[in-house]
Amino acid sequence: MRSVADHRRIVDALLAPTLARRASSDPEVLPVSDSGLTGRVLSEALVSRDPLPPFDNSQMDGYAVRAADLAGASASAPVELPIGRTTAAGDAPVAHLPGTASPVMTGAAIPIGADAVVPIERAEPARFTALSRDGDPDPTGTVRFASVPPVGEFVRPTGSDLPAASPLLPAGTRLTPARIGLLATAGVAEVPVRPRPRILLVTTGDEVVDPGAALEPGRIRDANTPMLSAALREAGAEVTAVRVPDRPEALRTLIAERADAHELLITSGGISMGAFEVVRDALAGSGVDFTGIAMQPGGPQGAGLLRLEPDDASCPASGIPALCFPGNPVSSWLSAEMFLLPALRAAAGRTASLPVEQRELAHALDSPAAKHQVRRGRIDERGRVHVTAPGSHLLADLAAAEILAHVPVGVDRLDAGDTIEVWRLDV
Repeated sequence: MRSVADHRRIVDALLAPTLARRASSDPEVLPVSDSGLTGRVLSEALVSRDPLPPFDNSQMDGYAVRAADLAGASASAPVELPIGRTTAAGDAPVAHLPGTASPVMTGAAIPIGADAVVPIERAEPARFTALSRDGDPDPTGTVRFASVPPVGEFVRPTGSDLPAASPLLPAGTRLTPARIGLLATAGVAEVPVRPRPRILLVTTGDEVVDPGAALEPGRIRDANTPMLSAALREAGAEVTAVRVPDRPEALRTLIAERADAHELLITSGGISMGAFEVVRDALAGSGVDFTGIAMQPGGPQGAGLLRLEPDDASCPASGIPALCFPGNPVSSWLSAEMFLLPALRAAAGRTASLPVEQRELAHALDSPAAKHQVRRGRIDERGRVHVTAPGSHLLADLAAAEILAHVPVGVDRLDAGDTIEVWRLDV
């Protein structure tokens, strides 16, 4: 029986060439406004076309002034200045006349010659009384100031965020909403991203029906297709999901028709020791090794380079990497988390593994000493771990879980207060 660590090494070696080729292939170019850009990975470094901000602008609604014109201002002896031209956001910068106070709005260009902004609430009166933009009649009125602003106060200088031609994001960066906003404001209209690995996900089982279907005797609704599809997409893959009946020829035909358009085959179900194990029957002898893993749940596993021409063992390059997971929903999802999703996350510029912690058990548990047992559970208000049953069908239990608790091979019991490794699902 293969260990979890050994199987992970085999899977990593199987996936590495495919993911490396995908990362180095021609980029996909998406508009910066594309709704699917979040989570994608830059294929090349990008630089700023313009300085950020592109001009000196005001951080506040207030008056642009020359600080020297307010020298000596105090509460007992305020300085009064004539009101100058108003600049709103979007207006071109205007000339600031020395000895005046020019109304300026947040984000608007600082009038040329002004060197500070006094917020409107510090002016007397603390409201705009006369506004005259460029092209309007000459401004009228005065405003008083009871303090002297430092030079540069509430002025956002040109390039203070990023100078022109500055690096924006390096190749390999995963795009978040904030990073997409940075690209947009820096003038990047089209974004080159790594193509996502294309996965053919095949769910098997004559007993499986669509999620919305009525249940006839002996039938269950398909949880694995939507669950694994979501997990693979969230990890950065492009997924084609298909369900096939328990007929080996149907599975072989599907793979022959679809494999060329994909880089990875994932199957769910049909690999145990029963009489109707469609995946094992269809793929055995074609490069996929079916074996038992010392893990509970998720013991049955299959992995290998599936030869698309089964009789041509001399041409391994003609194959597609295949991972075959058990059909019970918890086993299937856990197999993906243990062996596949970390590699996909890393390829998508994300942290590969779930957050790992060492925590105290709230109660005793038993585990088969010959297997690496993975239990679901939660963390209580004292930070202790509570685990639930290890069953591979308990999907409601998995959906409610905050953690995965790992009991290694060689341990058959842990007592309350013992330390256990947990992977966080809730952070």
